Amino acid sequence: MTDAELMIQYIQTQNVDKAMQIFSRVKKYSSEEEKYSLADQLAHYGFLEEAIELYQSLLEKHPFVSDIKLSLSELLIEIGQEEKALLLLKEIPDTDDLYGAALLLEADLYQMQGLYEVSEQKLLAAKQKYPDEPIVVFALGELYMSQGRFLDAAMCYRQLLSKGEHAAAGQDIHAKLAEALSAGGAFEESIHFYEKALEKHQELNVLFGYGLTCYQAGNYHKAIKAFNELKQLDPDYTSLYLYLAKCHEQVHELEKAIQVGKEGLAVDEFNPDLCAHTGTLLLKAGRNDEAESYLRKALSLDPELLEAAKRLTRLLMKQERHHEVLEITAMFQDSQDAEIHWDAAYSYQQVEQYSDALNEYKLAYNDLKHNSEFLKDFGYFLVEEGKTEEAAGIFQSLAELEPWNEEWHEWIDRLKD
Repeated sequence: MTDAELMIQYIQTQNVDKAMQIFSRVKKYSSEEEKYSLADQLAHYGFLEEAIELYQSLLEKHPFVSDIKLSLSELLIEIGQEEKALLLLKEIPDTDDLYGAALLLEADLYQMQGLYEVSEQKLLAAKQKYPDEPIVVFALGELYMSQGRFLDAAMCYRQLLSKGEHAAAGQDIHAKLAEALSAGGAFEESIHFYEKALEKHQELNVLFGYGLTCYQAGNYHKAIKAFNELKQLDPDYTSLYLYLAKCHEQVHELEKAIQVGKEGLAVDEFNPDLCAHTGTLLLKAGRNDEAESYLRKALSLDPELLEAAKRLTRLLMKQERHHEVLEITAMFQDSQDAEIHWDAAYSYQQVEQYSDALNEYKLAYNDLKHNSEFLKDFGYFLVEEGKTEEAAGIFQSLAELEPWNEEWHEWIDRLKD
């Protein structure tokens, strides 16, 4: 057994100290072939620094061997030494068999750095030199997907399918095309390609994407079927429960929707979005005490869940629990949301903190000046505060919004008198 083989054996048996003792002997006495093979295995087991050291020693003796440069570049990228990797990749000439692989790695590197245009240039250069290479077209599609260029990505995936390529880099091209089409809003066409992909294999993420696309397309019964299949395959796939509950809600199966929400929270009790939506469903069902409990828990899990806060404040306002409303709106005092300021204004008014109420009404006004319900609350408040001129302006706005409503005209006349 060679030293290189013995070192790997020690690593496999988790005897790392002995493996590292042998490493110094490997560097001195092992053959170049053994070092090259060992470097590859060390990288596989996560010993990147040692693998890099071996590749660098080999490159010193063979400065023009491109596969050493390519392997070394990959490891340098993994440890964050992108500039060194880039310099090595640029040394590989366009006449070399590995030039295409070098271009792909350069493209990945530039994409990691956010230099998408440079990454695209590298991939287009690779496509020009290797027009029939599927992995290059696939890499372009993936780059376009990461940029949100879904139409361009779909064109790449279609090109692969037209050439009979149904998989690349371990991924199903029908599924990738379906994902691109769905992201671009072409839901009906996307569903067709998802179904093509699922004919071959029910991969969990693909099945979820299919269900989600059916939901977005308004095909709720088909979505329910897909999400239930996914639940049977993997009940711990927590993302499915929110959309399955929404689907049941859309087809007016409110109790089923609530049941699904609770099932999902039994799997993932710390899911704030599912908790908030379950609370909203319970509100619809008139089960206010339960709804309050779920909405409060959602806010405890994620204090920035504005929609959950607004639903909870509206419930509390109906129950005239204005001090509790103000505890919640205080969590969003820096929010730009006008409705939360409206709730705060009304509740401050009810607890007789009038200056705070006026401030909150003013914060809400610009966004809600065309909302007659808000203007009515604001107008009555201004009247109570004796601000007749400002109140007249509010009722004038109401009269313009609802010219048939005599009440507003009466208020305008009264305030003028």
